[in-house]
Amino acid sequence: MKRSLFVGRFQPFHNAHLSDIIDILKEIDEVIIAIGSSQEFNTSRNPFSYSERKEMIEDVLENHGIENYRIYPVPDFHDDNKWVIYIKNNLPEYEFVYSGNPWTLRCFKEHDSKLRKIRLIRGISSTIIRNMLINNESWQNLVPKEIVSYINRIKGVERIIRIAANIK
Repeated sequence: MKRSLFVGRFQPFHNAHLSDIIDILKEIDEVIIAIGSSQEFNTSRNPFSYSERKEMIEDVLENHGIENYRIYPVPDFHDDNKWVIYIKNNLPEYEFVYSGNPWTLRCFKEHDSKLRKIRLIRGISSTIIRNMLINNESWQNLVPKEIVSYINRIKGVERIIRIAANIK
């Protein structure tokens, strides 16, 4: 079985993430989804907890009939080498690392991992979406419908606005 690693913070999970997973599964049997910064929540960069992000991803993938994935938490170590070693020692073996993040690609390149760069979709990023939420702009078309429902159910818009207001 061929496995790949797909690393992200998924704050929130969006249409580009879903597209990436669908594309990865065209080449690989199973995708290991590593939710980074798993210990972080209620911050401007990481408003959602690991369990919330996991549930968001599971809701979307289940509704798209995607079953060949596993999700794991990956905490920050503020040390690139320790971070990669943690992943290699605590997640299932994988053949490829998929990412569009230059930092992630560099970290794994230094450990001789086989890298696959994903194509980024212009105008879609979790940072853009969080900023749209803060500014009361239309963001719903950038995420799967399950994410819209989930964020509304947990009052995620209000949380992100509250966190942003406390930072200013």
